[in-house]
Amino acid sequence: MATEFHNLQEMQHCASLVTKVFIQRDYSEGTVCRFQTKFPSELNNRIERTLLEETVKTLNSYYMEAEKIGGQSYMEGCLACATAYIVFLCMETRYEKVLKKISGYIQEQNEKIYAPRGLLLTDPVERGMRVVSFTHLLLFLCSPM
Repeated sequence: MATEFHNLQEMQHCASLVTKVFIQRDYSEGTVCRFQTKFPSELNNRIERTLLEETVKTLNSYYMEAEKIGGQSYMEGCLACATAYIVFLCMETRYEKVLKKISGYIQEQNEKIYAPRGLLLTDPVERGMRVVSFTHLLLFLCSPM
């Protein structure tokens, strides 16, 4: 739904109706990419605790899969060294493939769970892998004057 704004004052008013909620990175187990499963109080009455926790746990498992070192990672590294990393111009790494899978998962969650509740889950890659962010959308309340 597109909303047309006729002046800056209307835009600022509507922008103030959007709030963001962040779930921080969990460094308790080292620097592995993992996010806290603690439920933010700002999302009370917006979404069920179990849905949010399940999403964060799934994201954590995808990031664990992406960072897992195995035979494929080893072969990618050897091939990269042998070709002076030129091979990556025509080939995706396993890590990149998992990041695409995460992106698809986030889009699916937004469509099925979060958007109907007025929330938008943002891919952690867009925030430098520091936070999982939720935008609380209230733009539908704005109407041009």
